[in-house]
Amino acid sequence: MRNSNHLIGLLNFSTFLLSIPILGGGIWLSTRANNTDCLKFLQWPLIVIGVSIMTISLAGFAGACYRNTFLMRLYLFVMFFIIAALIGFIIFAYAVTDKGSGRHVLYRAYSEYYLQDYSGWLKDRVADESYWSKISSCIRDSKACGKMGRTFGGVPETADMFYLRKLNPIESGCCKPPTECGYVYANETFWNLGGGLVGSNLDCSKWSNEQDQLCYSCDSCKAGVLASLKKSWRKVSVINIVVLIILVIFYVIGYAAFRNNRRMDNDEPFGEARMTKARPSRIQL
Repeated sequence: MRNSNHLIGLLNFSTFLLSIPILGGGIWLSTRANNTDCLKFLQWPLIVIGVSIMTISLAGFAGACYRNTFLMRLYLFVMFFIIAALIGFIIFAYAVTDKGSGRHVLYRAYSEYYLQDYSGWLKDRVADESYWSKISSCIRDSKACGKMGRTFGGVPETADMFYLRKLNPIESGCCKPPTECGYVYANETFWNLGGGLVGSNLDCSKWSNEQDQLCYSCDSCKAGVLASLKKSWRKVSVINIVVLIILVIFYVIGYAAFRNNRRMDNDEPFGEARMTKARPSRIQL
C-alpha cells in the first residue's frame, strides 16, 4: 500500500513538473503575441491547460500523501479531460496552420508570402478587416520594421547585402514591397519606384514609404503574420506532443497504482476476482 501511494505521489509530482513547459509555451506565445505575432487570444488555451495540470497534480499529490481517496479519484477524473483537451488543442493547432509557406524569390535569401497560399479559419480570422486593424496596429507599435536597419562601419547596408538577409515573415511581408513590384532599394523600409509597377499584385499600389504605413495594409503582411503564427505554433506543438505522451504514460501507471490501492483496501488478494472472494467454492469431501 505504502509503495503504491509513493508511486502515485511521485507520478503526481512529475505531472506537476510537466505542466511547466506547457504553461511556459503559453507564456512564450503570449510574449510573441505582444512583440511579433500580434494574435493575442491563441495562447490562452495553453495557459489554462498548464495551470489546470499544475493545480490538479497538487491535489493528486496531496491525495497520495494523505491517502485521500477522493482527491486521487478527482485527479484521475480531471486529468482524463485535461489530456483530451490537450489532444484537441494539438490537433486544432496543426489543422489551422496546415496550409501555406513562403515562396522562394530568385536572387534573394528571404522568402515572400502570399495570402492566397493560406486557407481556413485562421486565414479568415486574420484577413477580417475589423480584426486586421488591431493586428496591424500591434505590428506598427512593436517597431518590428524600425528595428531592421543595419550599418557596417557606420555605413548603411547596400541592396546586395539586404538581399542576402534572412528576413522573418513579418519583416518580409510587412516592411518592404513584394519583389515583383519592381521597387528599387534605398534602405530597409524605403523603396523608390523603378521603371514602373510590375505585375498585377494589388500590394504594389498599397506600399507606402510613410513609416507608419509601409505595407501594413498589404495581403503579404497578413500572409507574413500567418507564416509567423505557423512557426510559433509548430514549435510549441512539438513540446506539447512530447509532454502529452509522457502524461498518458503517467496517467496509465497512476490509474493502475490507484486500482491496486483500492484492491488492497478491499482486502482482495492479487489475481483473485471479487466474485471468487464473495462466493467461495464449496469444499468437496
